[in-house]
Amino acid sequence: QVRLLESGGGLVQPGGSLLLSCIASRNTFSRYAMAWYRQAPGKERELVAVITDGGSTTYADFVEGRFTISRDNAKNTVYLQMNRLKPEDTAVYLCNAHPAYYPWGLGTQVTVSS
Repeated sequence: QVRLLESGGGLVQPGGSLLLSCIASRNTFSRYAMAWYRQAPGKERELVAVITDGGSTTYADFVEGRFTISRDNAKNTVYLQMNRLKPEDTAVYLCNAHPAYYPWGLGTQVTVSS
């Protein structure tokens, strides 16, 4: 059973940056497309960014060029570099395969506020 552990969230002012990391417990990670998702209070979980096993990336429209997803298969880790953060980016950020099929981790809280 793969376990996912997200980290790197925190409180940041609008316009700030954060680097999120997600490490998978097993090395089958490299075979699959991986993604970052987010869930804000009272809202449904939404897809933020996807990276295929080959390294191709796609982003939700709301990202608007501010985020970059990347992966290091040797470390079983996927990253999300978030720049120019906005208050509406406040959410719990989670990673999973795409489509999601691993058990969800706890995520990492990102709060953007002045």
